[in-house]
Amino acid sequence: MTLNRLTVRISEDPPARLDKALSRDVPVEASLSRTRLARLISDGHVTCDGQVLSDPKAKVAEGDVIEITLPAAAEVETLPQDIPLDIAYEDGELIVVNKPAGMVVHPAPGSPSGTLVNALLAHCGDTLSGIGGEKRPGIVHRIDKETSGLLVVAKSDRAHHALAAQFEAHTARRSYLALCHGVPDANDPRLRGIRGTSFEAGGLLKITTMLGRHKTDRQKQAVSFDHGRHAVTRARVLETFGTPPALALLECRLETGRTHQIRVHMSHAGHALVGDPVYGGRRRASAKALGAGVAEMVDAFPRQALHAATLGFVHPVSGEDLTFDAPLPQDMKTLLEALPQNG
Repeated sequence: MTLNRLTVRISEDPPARLDKALSRDVPVEASLSRTRLARLISDGHVTCDGQVLSDPKAKVAEGDVIEITLPAAAEVETLPQDIPLDIAYEDGELIVVNKPAGMVVHPAPGSPSGTLVNALLAHCGDTLSGIGGEKRPGIVHRIDKETSGLLVVAKSDRAHHALAAQFEAHTARRSYLALCHGVPDANDPRLRGIRGTSFEAGGLLKITTMLGRHKTDRQKQAVSFDHGRHAVTRARVLETFGTPPALALLECRLETGRTHQIRVHMSHAGHALVGDPVYGGRRRASAKALGAGVAEMVDAFPRQALHAATLGFVHPVSGEDLTFDAPLPQDMKTLLEALPQNG
């Protein structure tokens, strides 16, 4: 059984390869990426004058009429699981979820079940129209297992492509709340001397580096200035705690969205996040500044104190500008309420 058949006429001056020509001439609303088109070609779903074209490199000419058969979305092996979800928004194209700390986004060898994808497969059911030919949710971006907060997930190919383009162009808006050791201060000569750090108007800390895999620990990311992917984080101090100030609540905004970006950048700046088991080193809270009991509470916080609090993007179909906010989860809220105000 097939969903439909798509007819494409190759326009003038086509690229030399079939997959590139189709990628150019297929209607935008079909939401077929070049990768998907290449797979359809290889699987025998593309014909010209009744002849199957199974080579993505096949030559085409202006005026050729290409028929593309779109198979029904295939069922995926990942099992649906009835796991409660905190849903901020949902329609036929996408869903915005407030993910709890401790939940992995996508199944992996170490986490085959209990993930956000398992939960979405159960919740969305037949409303998933297929991503890349498979009946699955389209994961546009991720947040770490132990980071809480907002994610947008596509239900359709067209939503997936449009949202991915916004994240690629860095037009999607994301801000995080983070509790860090120390207080980033524009007057701190140590911080100003760290490569890649600078300050913008209003004391806004800007960290600009490249990020890539750590040379010896492949599970970690590391700052670099000669390889990896460009990464920019901005952090603004919202509140400070302790006398003298020993901790700060930050609003972190991502210009780019790399793996572990905020955690790595704040550690690079000497202001690692509270509770970060990977990038926090052995830094401990100051009992003198916070009080012994509160300092012990800070050191015992079981995860990185990081929450994806705000998410904004343009709806891929309606064009509406959407913004969502997720309140602090109870564990971070409890910790912040226990901290003594600066002064």
